[in-house]
Amino acid sequence: MRKLRVLLMVHAELMPPDTIEGMDEHEINPWKMEYDVMSTLINLGHEVICVGVEDDLRPVRDAIAARRPHIVFNLLMHFHDSGILDSAIVSWLELKKQAYTGCNPRGLLVANDKALCKKVLSYHRIRAPRFFIVPIGKRVSELPLGLEFPLFVKSRSEHASTGIAHASIVRDVDQLNERADFIHRNVGTAALCEEYIAGRELTIGVMGNQRLETTPVWEVTMDKLPEGAPMIVTSKLKWDLAYQKQVGLKSGPAKGLPAGTAAKIDHTARRIYRALGLSGYARIDIRMDAEGRIWILEANPNPDLCFGEDFAEGFEHVGYSYDALIQKLLNLGLRYIPPWKG
Repeated sequence: MRKLRVLLMVHAELMPPDTIEGMDEHEINPWKMEYDVMSTLINLGHEVICVGVEDDLRPVRDAIAARRPHIVFNLLMHFHDSGILDSAIVSWLELKKQAYTGCNPRGLLVANDKALCKKVLSYHRIRAPRFFIVPIGKRVSELPLGLEFPLFVKSRSEHASTGIAHASIVRDVDQLNERADFIHRNVGTAALCEEYIAGRELTIGVMGNQRLETTPVWEVTMDKLPEGAPMIVTSKLKWDLAYQKQVGLKSGPAKGLPAGTAAKIDHTARRIYRALGLSGYARIDIRMDAEGRIWILEANPNPDLCFGEDFAEGFEHVGYSYDALIQKLLNLGLRYIPPWKG
């Protein structure tokens, strides 16, 4: 295996330490992905240059000029506190003719603008919840024709369940405006208001540029949720380890799916990946309603790469150890052909 110089690009506040000896899971949790990827790259024998990024790409530019990395391993999820701007960072890397891991700029932009993503899915006749947008500073007096409560209100462009809580499910206009205003003030984006689909929470991982590989269909469950509480992945659930234990959060291969559903999800995930122009790796988030219908909630390029999380665990089920997965992502980045090469 070729030994590479890898520039690991992370958020400055998530710079991992050299060792986690003596630390507990609560200390490690905020930067666990960054540490897992860094330590794995080192264990694979690669030279790792870790660079923390805030709101200035100068440290990355200087590191590229001084160290001439073979590839940048991109773990950035936002820039200037905006999730939609991660595509601009990758565009800048392409302008530098610098190889990188993960999704290309066009795919990031289309997928991370959730309204635009839904329009592309609609064009390809892929079922997703109907929606409308409430721009910052605007309110709603009535629903667009064809939409009914309950609705689900979330950010138009932010990642990692930012702004999502049980209050995101709204049942009248007053609740809708209150939650949209919350997104405007606390997340800083327009609010996307979509049909709320009750049902099973499913995901599937996809990896590749031209030739695609997928994980088994994965399911998120919470067997200790209070009676009547909605089964949604909130921001608190994603980041609060104690709350995860409280609600009995588990994930693993989906069991008892109707005949043919797993194959349909796999086929649809590949269609979505190609329709959005994704590359590298992504996770597709899905709901299956009580009638067994599949609804696409989101496509998430560059999802969480923590060891033991859904994406890595899913690919372990099809033969990729965590080390092999990280190496595969390097290989995909090196092999990706951007437009300026084509």
